[in-house]
Amino acid sequence: MKKLPIGLQAFEKLRTDNYVYVDKTEHIYKLINSGSVYFLSRPRRFGKSLLISH
Repeated sequence: MKKLPIGLQAFEKLRTDNYVYVDKTEHIYKLINSGSVYFLSRPRRFGKSLLISH
């Protein structure tokens, strides 16, 4: 079973030590190309919320 990368920030370690990694590149591409205004909220302690427009 793969481990969860809690608190881990080194991409190389994710790949070499059998951690879970989810590639969201396709979702970001769809977001950019399919609308005009988005509100992106983040969990606590991740900084302010972000309002973006395309």
